[in-house]
Amino acid sequence: MNQKMNTAKLTKLALLTAISCVLMLLIRIQFPPAPFLVYDPADIPIYITTFAFGPVSGLVITVVVSFIQAFILGGDGIYGFVMHVLATGLFAVIAGNLYRHKKSKKEAIIALVVGVLAMTAMMCVANYFVTPMFMGTPRAAVAAMLVPVIIPFNLLKGSVNALITFLIYKRISPFLHRGM
Repeated sequence: MNQKMNTAKLTKLALLTAISCVLMLLIRIQFPPAPFLVYDPADIPIYITTFAFGPVSGLVITVVVSFIQAFILGGDGIYGFVMHVLATGLFAVIAGNLYRHKKSKKEAIIALVVGVLAMTAMMCVANYFVTPMFMGTPRAAVAAMLVPVIIPFNLLKGSVNALITFLIYKRISPFLHRGM
């Protein structure tokens, strides 16, 4: 990669990071069955990063955004950081690897669906093991919330973000790849 390409890519990654943080601040919707779960569209720019620049860039942006959200923008500290990196990081790795080999609408749909399912599964595991460590919630209480609360929330959040990503990615893709 030449210097101009590195600078252009870094600038675009920074822009997507900033958009993610702004979206998290502007749009926050509590999940009615469990008000401690909050939907925000901050993962959409991360999903777009993953499709445009690959799984490594998606994972790096996930870590940066998670850090900013957790420690600078009043998020859930280390607990929120760990949970976001696990969920969205896994999505970026899986969806990014699936999509990068064949960039078609069909492959995008497959990558998004598999990414959402993997993220949801990861959040079941993470909530079961991580939540009791950080929140002091008994594992039995977490286990009781998996099917009626945790799974539906993560499927809904991931699906909404994936659908929006699918609808806008190809429209903004030329801008993201311009100058590179």
